[in-house]
Amino acid sequence: MYWHTPPTGLTREQWWVATRVQRRAQARSLPFTSTSGTAFSYSLPNDVLRPLQEISTRAGGRIGLDEPVTNRATRDRYLVSSLMEEAITSSQLEGATTTRRVAKEMLRSGRRPRTKSEQMIWNNFNAMEYVREHASESITLERIRELHEIVTMNTLDDPADAGRIQQVGDERVYVESLEGEVVHEPPAADELPARLETLCRFASGGAGAADEWVPATVRAIIVHFMLGHDHYFVDGNGRLARAVFYWVMLREKLWLTEFVTISSILKAAPAKYGKAYLYSEYEDDVTHFVIYQLEVLNRAFDHLEAYLAAQVAETQRTRDAVQNSATFNHRQLAIIESALADPDVEYTVHSHGKSHRVSHETARQDLMNLEERGLLTRQRVGRQFVWRRSTDFERLLQGG
Repeated sequence: MYWHTPPTGLTREQWWVATRVQRRAQARSLPFTSTSGTAFSYSLPNDVLRPLQEISTRAGGRIGLDEPVTNRATRDRYLVSSLMEEAITSSQLEGATTTRRVAKEMLRSGRRPRTKSEQMIWNNFNAMEYVREHASESITLERIRELHEIVTMNTLDDPADAGRIQQVGDERVYVESLEGEVVHEPPAADELPARLETLCRFASGGAGAADEWVPATVRAIIVHFMLGHDHYFVDGNGRLARAVFYWVMLREKLWLTEFVTISSILKAAPAKYGKAYLYSEYEDDVTHFVIYQLEVLNRAFDHLEAYLAAQVAETQRTRDAVQNSATFNHRQLAIIESALADPDVEYTVHSHGKSHRVSHETARQDLMNLEERGLLTRQRVGRQFVWRRSTDFERLLQGG
């Protein structure tokens, strides 16, 4: 509510007091405490229930699904694209400076990272793949440590810190304001193992402190919040928190979540992201963070729907232009679509196979066939072949 306009006739302070009193009356207990030892709670006001219902419907994939994500022939391409986007923007939130174009080229081609920023993005992509592979499993302390190792591989000053929960004697991370004031100090290191065990039980479906049922999306958001609040590791806690959020959502069968990227929304307004944390910590009320993250998630689904609508329209335009489209398979149509949009795009057997999750031989045959038709040209670059659109590309598509 801090970033919303108060109702007519109320000052922001009056609105805050009234809302705070109402939320205290509706507060639900959580099995977590703040650094000071005060119990965290949350409530389910209309500001939570309305967007929560919308997200449950959208993320569960029960209505209004677009053909690209329900058709097995095309869904993997959209999934890989969304995983790449989340990996890139989540890393950029933590300071990675690699451009989106270079990052996507690295991920698609499979080349090894050359800088720390590229390594962060590479790690995040692998972390999202790890989450997908283990989505149905319980979230345990060991799994969290494994995921942290993936997130921070080759990026820490001391490689031994990867997957190692901070211990007594370690320098703890704290958050400062622009004026140098400490605005968040995480719990003491000796509390971390027990706190993480509690968080893992909660993330895997364990009940709240009073055996209350917690809505799935709210559970995922609270796990995101607590991982950021407690700072279990020397670095990478934010990237870890966002990856585990996806894990909880997928574990709860909210499968369309893997097609959206929350980090691109958070990156557009990082100050709001930070304030949502701080307001929840100031009042020991996670409702602030829940409301903000529900808004972020709904906006991410809006972006997904707009993106899919544009892609469907572009696909139709391309197919209309390709007079003999029946002679191309869906993967070749994807190449044609991307080559129309970007004349400089390059393809390799590895990148094409990875984008569509097909074998090396299937990817090679796709590219060779398009080369034989005159749509692509091939040249050797280093130890591999690279295909690009030919100078006659558009004329051939139009049947000229």
